[in-house]
Amino acid sequence: MSIDLKTAKQELLKLKEEYETRINKIEDHIQNPQDDLNEHWEDQAISYRQNDMRTNLMGEARQSLVYVENALSRIENGTYGKCEVCGEKIEEQRLKALPYATLCMEHAK
Repeated sequence: MSIDLKTAKQELLKLKEEYETRINKIEDHIQNPQDDLNEHWEDQAISYRQNDMRTNLMGEARQSLVYVENALSRIENGTYGKCEVCGEKIEEQRLKALPYATLCMEHAK
């Protein structure tokens, strides 16, 4: 069975929008804290810890966005769904689970 590129592209575009929205929300929350915790040092420590967590989540979302954008590029250049190592087709089930996969199951181990 072959990969439906139109469906794959739609799914990737939806993922791209989700990651961009997540990044924007996190950036906004870091730059414009929703709560004023500057009165007590304990509150400041919690706020700093939360900002560290948000920064980590933003980094993960940005990396995932890069994966999605690369997959969209592979659709455009005709290499989507091919393993980067062996050149064989990536399993359809794998692409459904991880639409930006670049390796077949054998090489992903």
